[in-house]
Amino acid sequence: MGHPDGQDLLQRRQEIRQANFLELFVDLVLVFALSGVVNRVVRDMIGADSGVRWLSLAYLLVLSLPLIWLWITTAHITSWFNPRRRKIQWIVLASAFGLMVMSSSVPYAFVGRGWAFVLPYLILNCLRPLILLPSVRRHSLGNLYVRSVLWCLATAGVWLAGAAVSGGARAALWAGAVTVDVVVAQLRWPVPGMARPPVSAWAMDSGHHLPERYQQLLLIALGETVLAAGVTFTNHPVTLSTSAALVVAFLSMVLLWRIYFYRSGQVLAEAVAVAGDRLAAGRATGIAHVVMVVGIVATAVGFEVVLTHPGGHPEPPWLAMILGGPALFLYGRIRLERVVFDRLSLRRVIAIAALAALALPLSTAPPLTAALGAGFVLLGVALADARHAAQRPPEAPTPAH
Repeated sequence: MGHPDGQDLLQRRQEIRQANFLELFVDLVLVFALSGVVNRVVRDMIGADSGVRWLSLAYLLVLSLPLIWLWITTAHITSWFNPRRRKIQWIVLASAFGLMVMSSSVPYAFVGRGWAFVLPYLILNCLRPLILLPSVRRHSLGNLYVRSVLWCLATAGVWLAGAAVSGGARAALWAGAVTVDVVVAQLRWPVPGMARPPVSAWAMDSGHHLPERYQQLLLIALGETVLAAGVTFTNHPVTLSTSAALVVAFLSMVLLWRIYFYRSGQVLAEAVAVAGDRLAAGRATGIAHVVMVVGIVATAVGFEVVLTHPGGHPEPPWLAMILGGPALFLYGRIRLERVVFDRLSLRRVIAIAALAALALPLSTAPPLTAALGAGFVLLGVALADARHAAQRPPEAPTPAH
């Protein structure tokens, strides 16, 4: 028998730490989703219209952020609630199906199928909290879920208005809507007259589940990038340039993986466990991972361009993706270092400055040369990290208290 208020759905998270198979299934759907975003953006990036090439930079954010946000809110549910319960399993399966429907509409997101992108997003964001609300009436999550539903209904009009139009107007409306969704979530969905609850959409406790899910999110993005590069290489003639581009893409992904996990990503769960303010730590960790994932997706787009036109005439939007993707990843990694060690990572700041400095000389170079330049910057960060770690004991996390 469950408790009258449904508290049996809330799991004791120290007993269920690892992601279960349903959560990993959601991860597979997200790989498909991010792959669709990369393909959609690349199509515009290599098109003949220079204006559309610049707009594709915004398209990447408009399409990827709702998908990533749904993944994060699903991870939040499985972090708070017992994933072995049938009710939670149905919610996770519905979330995976919604992500799949949204992903299938991505290639036509701004010219058709707008409803297929918007309706699953709104239904999941609005209905999942309502379904779980009876289970958390006496828990602080209840207040949080009520507020999230109110904000979901408030922004639904903007999302639906975007689906009713097309092209740039749709992209602009959706950009505004997803920006509001993410920003108000950071503020715990403020509602006049309602006190803010002591939990948030980024909430973390002393367990390892949510930090490990964020680590898996990074691996999902990296895996999608490797998949996209491999498929593109398979579909193009094998030449010295395309072979070199594949090697650069793969090694760059390895370097991004290395830079993430040394050492902040490796000890993230331990840092959260000893953080003085877990609410702030959870919010900062979530934002850092969103920034890093978007950076990886942008990097994947850059590699698609390099593999398609390794020696082609340089285009400014291409260079923005090739150099900007790694720079955005490094910025997110700087934010993560703040969470885990409460310090500024100067090595990564210098690397971002180096990427910016390379923009001018590489503006006249072929895409493959630009990718090589970005790869050498990432290699420098990885080597500096290795030198810092040499002959020193593993550094323990020292988050802010």
